[in-house]
Amino acid sequence: MHKITNKILLLTILSTVLFASTARAQHIEVLQQNKPTSIRGLSVVDDNTAWISGSKGHIANTVDGGKTWNWQQVTGFEKSDFRDIEAFSDKEAIIISSGTPALILKTIDGGAHWKVNYHNTDSTYFLDAMDFDSPKHGFVMGDPINGKFFLMETTDGGNNWRIYNSAKAIQNQAAFAASGTCLVINKLFAVVTGGSLADLVTLQKKGSRWTRHRLPIIHGKNTQGAFSIAVGKNQLIVVGGDYQKDKRQDSTACYSTNKGLTWHLSNTFPSGYQSCVTFIKNNIFLSTGTPGTNITINGGKNWIKINNESYNVCSKAKHGKLTLLAGDDGKIGILKF
Repeated sequence: MHKITNKILLLTILSTVLFASTARAQHIEVLQQNKPTSIRGLSVVDDNTAWISGSKGHIANTVDGGKTWNWQQVTGFEKSDFRDIEAFSDKEAIIISSGTPALILKTIDGGAHWKVNYHNTDSTYFLDAMDFDSPKHGFVMGDPINGKFFLMETTDGGNNWRIYNSAKAIQNQAAFAASGTCLVINKLFAVVTGGSLADLVTLQKKGSRWTRHRLPIIHGKNTQGAFSIAVGKNQLIVVGGDYQKDKRQDSTACYSTNKGLTWHLSNTFPSGYQSCVTFIKNNIFLSTGTPGTNITINGGKNWIKINNESYNVCSKAKHGKLTLLAGDDGKIGILKF
């Protein structure tokens, strides 16, 4: 019996060491920093092209995999907080501005000109996130209005938007505009929420009905909840926490292997509050937040910290391997394997 117990213990130790060494093989290098903007929007098109968006109207894009960046303040929108961006090429991108006025702008010439395709000065409108499942079709989501999450759809690449039948919101429940990744419509139409309740709200059979699945992420206060969702090959990952107590680690990440029907807390958690998670490949996901960046190589069961620096958002290329991170003071990083 002792021999069997010792063998199991040895295998457990070896497995833990292997997991840690494999995970730590990834590291982050800083590409840009010291810019007067807090970046929360990030869209990586391929291994060459990526766009970022941030506060004070700042936008930047790269066409050489992040080596150099073309920065600008969008003329006339120097006070806008561009919390999310969706890019389709080195020429075409869409940005949304949180706060008042609520804005959606589009460029088709690499940022030389921006056209306002949505403008709302009503202070009850606060845009949180945007996602597209094709260059023509996408959604923008905002804070609840009259008891329902605000949702708009485009079918012409963001030129025109229409109100879409959305899900009801529980009192004091909302989605976070921390990284623009609380909404996903590719493979699954889902919103993750925080505040009074941490939920996965999914749309079943386009336009028919919304369903809720309770998430085991910490919630109850307006600073707590689920902040980001990523869809992998066989699992969903949700991360979050409490951004005011960002070192608190318990109940900050969970995973599902049955399309969100049931959820499991991670066995070991990321290093505190995480505002964003992205799918890398196989069972590998990357998450980031103000306490640092973490990685899982087993589909969310265990996480290990790989970087201590603060970032707000991370994203892998839609078509390629390039994975970038971005945060305050215009900081942009790259994940290296």
